[in-house]
Amino acid sequence: MRIMRGLSLRHLNKTETAGPGAVIPIARAVLVDMEPKVINQTLSKAAQSGRWKYGQHSSFCQKQGSGNNWAYGYSVHGPRHEESIRNLIQKEVEKCDSLSGFFIIMSMAGGTGSGLGAFVTQNLQDQYSNSLKMNQIIWPYGTGEVIVQNYNSILTLSHLYRSSDALLVHENDAVHKICAKLMNIKQISFSDINQVLAHQLGSVFQPTYSAEGSFHYRRNPLGIDWQIRPPLPGLPSLSKMSLNKELHFNTSIANLLILRGKDVHSADLEGFKDPALYTSWLEPVNAFNVWRTQRAFSKYEKSAALVSNSQFLVKPLDMIVGKAWNMFASKAYVHQYTKFGIEEEDFLDSFALLEQVVASYCTL
Repeated sequence: MRIMRGLSLRHLNKTETAGPGAVIPIARAVLVDMEPKVINQTLSKAAQSGRWKYGQHSSFCQKQGSGNNWAYGYSVHGPRHEESIRNLIQKEVEKCDSLSGFFIIMSMAGGTGSGLGAFVTQNLQDQYSNSLKMNQIIWPYGTGEVIVQNYNSILTLSHLYRSSDALLVHENDAVHKICAKLMNIKQISFSDINQVLAHQLGSVFQPTYSAEGSFHYRRNPLGIDWQIRPPLPGLPSLSKMSLNKELHFNTSIANLLILRGKDVHSADLEGFKDPALYTSWLEPVNAFNVWRTQRAFSKYEKSAALVSNSQFLVKPLDMIVGKAWNMFASKAYVHQYTKFGIEEEDFLDSFALLEQVVASYCTL
């Protein structure tokens, strides 16, 4: 998963006529990788489908990767190819009637998706500060894909914290479990994992109706206030704690439920409005949203997708920070980063920021 795509969230597709009566949607996307293999496969697979394809000049690749080094992707490939990538993105932006924002798909374990992905996101923030930047990140396997994946992850997350408006996280371990347990796949491939990821993203991002009753595009396509601020220290809480709070739920500050298909207007949603699910300083009415459409998703008669800003990632985030710190304390592989301009202070800043994030979520 080292392909990074920048998508306009307002108008995702344009069309092109190919033969009598045939209209092929063209993804409004930019594909970036520092090696050509994956991009070539992706372009070919989309074109062969006959249902859609990528634009002829919407990809950028080189012949040398980043060696699983975040610093190389961020400090070398980023500045070296900044103008070429920016021009590709600008061409796609100019095709929009009204730009809503960018959706960046990237991984964290290697060097290109993480380092170059963080660099491009930062550039988008500088150039399009009023447009949404939403990053979908692939969380690495806990058992390890790359020996320095924890370094790459903390550097990625700390930089995205400063430049992205929202992060959508998919854990490889969780997706792998879906393939094995729910889909009963014996030999799980990257294609199987990508299919699950695409399925989940489609269930969220396909058009639907908001609570107001008519769908319209907003700066935030998910309808969630991702930048909720807790009350100042010393201020009283809302004093509406549920007795169920003692059971220690996975506390949330924002939930969006998306219902599609049959009977969406008669679904019982009272369970999502339980104050026990939310932090004490937020009323459920301010933290929970539901969107509905009678149009079914895929082949399902009815379906539901939940997008949550909650404590769910506290444990995996704390674990990845802890593993990275243990390596950093012994100076393991740090020289591989410092030789490309990432100083030890950059690591320390990343640790401090992410530890504060963990602490903030733990106190919900």
